[in-house]
Amino acid sequence: MDELSARIAADLDIKSSFLETANFDNRDLILVDKAALAMQVETEDGLKWFPTLRGILSWQPGSRWAAVDHGAIPFLMNGADCMGAGVQIADPAVKAGDLVWVRDEEHGKPLAVGIAMVGGEEMVAMTKGKAINTLHWVGDDLWNLES
Repeated sequence: MDELSARIAADLDIKSSFLETANFDNRDLILVDKAALAMQVETEDGLKWFPTLRGILSWQPGSRWAAVDHGAIPFLMNGADCMGAGVQIADPAVKAGDLVWVRDEEHGKPLAVGIAMVGGEEMVAMTKGKAINTLHWVGDDLWNLES
């Protein structure tokens, strides 16, 4: 959990929580009080832990994000990769290959989790091309585990 806490720059208050591990769709998960709040993702640098969308809602990380305009939302909700033209703002510390979360520009709500294809500043400047390879989104099977 220390690795995850450092990666998202958030204090993960889980001291009084019931922790479990699980595997879903060939991905290891950390369940906190029976909610899938973190997942292990294969990156170029090896396996890394990152919050699921429910983890982002719970822990509200202040880093590793990209904000998209309203036009990108329907595509992301169908599992599409995040195109650079939709990214309006991004954490400038994001580098290509980083795990990131995508949020709605207007409300800040999490929409998807993925791997950055380019750095944060480059995402904002893009007019075409893929910025984030989507791995998990609102409405996918992992999101619906708790529905």
